[in-house]
Amino acid sequence: MTAAVSTLPIAAQARGEPAYAPAATIEPFWVRALLTGIALVFLTLFLFVPLAAVFAEALKKGVDTYLVAIAEPDAVAAIRLTLLTAAIAVPLNLVFGVAAAWTIAKFDFRGKNVLLTLIDLPFSVSPVISGLIYVLIFGAQGWFGPWLREHDIKILFAVPGIVLATIFVTFPFVARELIPLMQSQGTEEEEAALVLGASGWRTFWHVTLPNIKWGLLYGVILCNARAMGEFGAVSVVSGHIRGETNTMPLQVEILYNEYNFAAAFAVASLLALLALVTLALKTFVEWRAHDTNLKPLQEN
Repeated sequence: MTAAVSTLPIAAQARGEPAYAPAATIEPFWVRALLTGIALVFLTLFLFVPLAAVFAEALKKGVDTYLVAIAEPDAVAAIRLTLLTAAIAVPLNLVFGVAAAWTIAKFDFRGKNVLLTLIDLPFSVSPVISGLIYVLIFGAQGWFGPWLREHDIKILFAVPGIVLATIFVTFPFVARELIPLMQSQGTEEEEAALVLGASGWRTFWHVTLPNIKWGLLYGVILCNARAMGEFGAVSVVSGHIRGETNTMPLQVEILYNEYNFAAAFAVASLLALLALVTLALKTFVEWRAHDTNLKPLQEN
């Protein structure tokens, strides 16, 4: 009996059939139920409950109080500045991310690893340190501080400083999303287009961009979410000037420190809504990308 059992896989292989092997991921029902329950409890305690608490506190004194807090001039200025910062930082990071990913994935050159390390730098540096970097460069005692003061140019404690700090902490997102995607796709399609006479720009618009569109959109969504929710770096360079240099996260901190909890949670609820919208868009992009990748396999 033992010999017959041991020869079954060999006979199956001889006929071209795969040998039977038990699936390593199949576990008893109680194990799966236990692990699923632990995951759900963790998500409930650390995600769903805090998120629900934000909206509950924001609407605790009624919808009218909520709307008044949102329409308050300082809150409106914070919302406007947050949107303006994201509107500047995200397109610039999009251009940089595509250029960096194209360069790293499609070409071999000296210093490629150094460039990759520099792109990852904001992930390893504290956002507060990122803000301090701009203080050392553009502050009154910084490298360019005296020159900026002589020419009446304000970088710190103004919109330019906030935009620069936001760009620094968000520029890896698009590049880091596209680099592995472009590397996995290789260069065959671009080389074929160039051999057929297409120019570099035409190759990019008609070959490269359609292949990376979902990854690009995914990176832009993550970059936009981080830009709107950034606190540490922006806090250092903003100066906390009410109605002028406070973004939404900074406005929440100020209102909370003043014990104006209803207004603080009202503004915070807008950031929570942004997170939910980002999650929905992220899920949609992942679904579309997965569906796009499956179509060629199904056609074959």
